[in-house]
Formats: sequence, C-alpha cells, structure tokens
Amino acid sequence: MNDKPKCNCGVFGIFDAKDAALTTYYGLLSLQHRGQEAAGIVSLSYNQKSKPIFNVHRNLGLVSEIFNDDKIFENVLVGSSAIGHNRYSTTGSSDSSKNIQPFTVNYRMGNLAIAHNGNLTNAKELREELVNDGAIFQTTSDTEVILHLIARSKLDNQIDQIKEALQKVEGAFSIVILTNDKLIGARDPHGFRPLCVGKINGSLVVTSETCALDINSAQYVRDVEPGEMVIIDNEANSSGIVKSINIYQKTFPKKHCVFEYIYFSRPDSRVFGANVDKMRRKLGKVLAEKHPAVDKDGDKIIVISVPDSSNTAAIGYQTQLAKQGVSSKLEIGLIRSHYIGRTFILPGQRAREIGVKIKFNTVKGVLENKTVVLIDDSIVRGTTSKQLVKLLREANPKAIHLRISSPPIISPCYYGMDFPSKEELIANKFNVDIEAIRKYLDVDTLEYLTIDEMLEAMVDHQPDNFCTACFSGIYPVAINKLITKNVYED
Repeated sequence: MNDKPKCNCGVFGIFDAKDAALTTYYGLLSLQHRGQEAAGIVSLSYNQKSKPIFNVHRNLGLVSEIFNDDKIFENVLVGSSAIGHNRYSTTGSSDSSKNIQPFTVNYRMGNLAIAHNGNLTNAKELREELVNDGAIFQTTSDTEVILHLIARSKLDNQIDQIKEALQKVEGAFSIVILTNDKLIGARDPHGFRPLCVGKINGSLVVTSETCALDINSAQYVRDVEPGEMVIIDNEANSSGIVKSINIYQKTFPKKHCVFEYIYFSRPDSRVFGANVDKMRRKLGKVLAEKHPAVDKDGDKIIVISVPDSSNTAAIGYQTQLAKQGVSSKLEIGLIRSHYIGRTFILPGQRAREIGVKIKFNTVKGVLENKTVVLIDDSIVRGTTSKQLVKLLREANPKAIHLRISSPPIISPCYYGMDFPSKEELIANKFNVDIEAIRKYLDVDTLEYLTIDEMLEAMVDHQPDNFCTACFSGIYPVAINKLITKNVYED
C-alpha cells in the first residue's frame, strides 16, 4: 500500500518562549509527513532552587495520538524551551520505545537533549570504537553516537564538545540540541537535509521545514547553512540574531537531497532556500516539455495526479501542455481516502482484490473514454502503480499515459531516507528497460524525467548542488561497507 520512499525524521526546537512545548507540538504536527512511527518532546524547566530539569514525553504513534491530553503540557512538559522529533526508522527496531527521540543525557556539563534528521554513514564504526572504549549504548540509533561523542569529550567548553563530535561523524545530519541554557542547530557540511531558523514573539526557532513555522505564525529568518552551527541563548533572543560558528575548517560541495523537492517536503514549505511548490511546478513543466502526451484522435487530454504528493507537478504539466497548444484539462480523477490509519489489516481472501481501492477511488465520469495522463512523482517497487493503473482501467479510459517527475530509482539512499533494497526497485528488476516497465504496469506509454531534465527544473540552484545518488548510484559521501548490511539509523 505504501510504495513511496520514507524520510527519517522532522525536528523542531524553540528557546525561551511561553508555551514552548505546545508550540513544539504544533510544529511536529506540521512535520508529521517526515515521520509517522513515533514522536517525542523534551522541555526545559527549573525547580525551586533554580536547578535545570529536563521533562520528557515520548511514545510510538502519531503526534496527535501521543500528545492527546492537555495535562501533558500543563503538568509534564512545562518550561520555556523545548525540542521535538518525529521519527521514521529505516531499518530494524522501529517498534522499540528506546529509540524514540529526543534522546537525553546528564553528564559533567549538565543536561543535553538531541533530535536528529539524517543518517550517519560511519555510525557503526564509531559505535564499535566507543563500545571498545567502555561506552554503554541504550539504543540502536545512530543519534546516540553523537551523544556519546559529546559526553566523552575532554574539552571544557560545551560548544567545543559538540563541534568536536560533529567533526567526527560523516553522512547526513540536521540536528537540534537543547542544553541547560542554549538551543543549538547544526547541519552536515553538504547540507543533505533541510534546517532553518524562525522567530515567534521574540523567541527563536530551529526546524526542518518552514511549514512548522507557518502553523505557529512564526517568521522565517534564514536557513542554517551546510556545515554551520547556530547557537541560540538569551542574548540571541534579545538581539534577534543567532550566534554562528563554522563546524569545519574547509567548505564542502553542497549536496541537497533532490527528493526533498520531488516528494518529501510539504509543497507549502521553503527548503534549501526555495519554495517547494515552485520546484514541483517546474518539474511538471519540464516533464510536459520533454515528455508530452497526445490523443490519437486529437481529443482533449485529461491530466490527473496521484494525490497528494503529485498534485503540484500535475498543475505544472497541464499548464505547460496548454502553452504548447495541446488541448488538455486538469481534472481530479482519483480520490484519496485520508482516513486510513498508519497500520491496517486486510482480512480474508479478498486482500489482494481490494488492494489499492482501500486508499483510492476513481471518478469514472472524468475518466471514461478519455485519454488520461497520470502524473506521479516516483515509482519505487511498482506494486502500487500497477494496482493503480488496474483501478483506472476499470473506469474505461481511452488510454493511460504515465509520466514520472523524477528519473528511475536504481539505488538505495544512505543519507536519511528509506528505499527498498536495490533488488526490489522496479527499475533494477527490469534493467532500467522503460518499455519492459511499461508493459508490466500496463500503461499505453511511460516516460520519466532524465537526471539532466530533473536538474534543469531546479531553478535558483546550481545543478551540482544536489545529491542524485538514488538515481545515479553515485554517492557524494563514502559509504561504509557495513552500512549496506546493518546500519544504525535514527
């Protein structure tokens, strides 16, 4: 049923604000698409002796399920600063409550909590070194590696300890850290995952996407730059200017995850310095320019999307077709049910027959005897696409043309999103033979964007600024051989 790649996590943090935990909760609600397995919030308060205390509430489930009682915010998550995390694990231990972030530790420099989006490619190697040196791990998450590196640092300044720890890890990370007196945000030197700074009523915020700012009526300030650490304390809040340090002594090439624009991020968000909606419309426009569809009889073409992630690309596609003089109309041909839970059971022998109908239904009056162009953002295994085409065929269209606003996926990702194994990817099953994939899916034509065409759509960016490893198999950061077999991820 869910044949799309999954993003690991979303993070949110706010410093010195009224109702900090509640603001974090709303932020996590808007970031729910980045992780639906678990969520947690850690807040900072002080006891009667002014001693800092971390308050924690974490659990498996959706944000609305975990924080479903006002008393959680009134009695547990009290305090003026907080960080939160939505989690999706990419391998193993997804049901373990021990792996739910934010993680907390109390060490010689005080309290520290961390929430992480990404994946450390050298986590297993670092973990083994730490264990051999006496460290005891409580989770199977790569995020805990960062905690241990900080706690075991011999440096005397906490910021220096965090900087030193981040210099040792490799791969993708966008993190928020809460200490006794600071909120810290940091990004890996290539900037794989998004992270930005916002402001609400004089309090600074760090979060994965700007949609988490919008829900709180917060103002977008700027992105956290690749390789940058931002430090927010009382002085920063007063001035409205975050303190900034470079984690590394040299600069690295930017390698933003292009899938954030294609699928992951919400269309109303701004990531990597550009609006997601704008990028998806451009992807649809380029798709129409390079891969238009025609009706054999010259009749009007009906353009529909696979809701909801492909809606914007479909708008761009149809708009460009019209500019090219092709008679076309954007229609709602598929209705998606928004009331399917994260997990559900298909009992009995009809499971395979019901299939995709649990999630989608067709608008037969729109599709019948029409040439239909179906726009989707990606094909992973192809199982859902095949069922979806079968469903559309039941509405008796004249023809179905499938257009994909990304290239064929040929490789797994090791920088913070979950794809099936290489062998499960439909492009590999058919040796990237588009005609063979077309026959398998039972569509009249099938066309993808090429990598160059996709990068052409990345307006306001240099093409080399993107990671395209899942499409090209070329990884910008070296992958530890152990990671392909047993990787510790958040």
